[in-house]
Amino acid sequence: MAFKKFPTSLVDCYIIEPQVFWDARGFFMETYSEAEFAKIWIDAKFVQDNHSKSKKGVLRGLHFQSRKPQAKLVRVTVGAIYDVIVDLRQESSTFGKWEGFLLSAENKKMLFVPRGFAHGFLTLVDDTEFLYKCDDVYDPGYEWGVMWNDTEISINWQEYMDQYRIGELEISIKDQTNLRFDAYINNPIF
Repeated sequence: MAFKKFPTSLVDCYIIEPQVFWDARGFFMETYSEAEFAKIWIDAKFVQDNHSKSKKGVLRGLHFQSRKPQAKLVRVTVGAIYDVIVDLRQESSTFGKWEGFLLSAENKKMLFVPRGFAHGFLTLVDDTEFLYKCDDVYDPGYEWGVMWNDTEISINWQEYMDQYRIGELEISIKDQTNLRFDAYINNPIF
């Protein structure tokens, strides 16, 4: 099986396209292979898989871990999301920059997010299922977040909210109290 890797505007982040085999019955695709990923220079050793399901208009994030930071390989199996990452690595040439991606069951694209990034997503349709592999375990004592609507980062969620007719967002209490980006800058983790 072959995977194609496409660079994003953020250093070390990639869109991964799997090879999909279609026939009258449906499709088959390999979503991860350590050997095949090594061929495209992605050598993360994944140790945990996570799966979430959300209704339309749910915004989760922007999350990261200060201890045991996680690289992630993310994809959608049902529905669609607007997936957003923010580079929190101070030494990076793209520090403080963000980029968003449409990931869907239809386009089958995956996103590789290295350690040192905040990650979040907005579900665009009901019953969206989101899967992600992590290269370290979840540690709730070290989970942090950056505000999804921080004015210094200025993520454009509105374009997808308008396109998918999303009025109000549903955001957890925890995600409504995440750090402002300037607070992160004053006490950076990465």
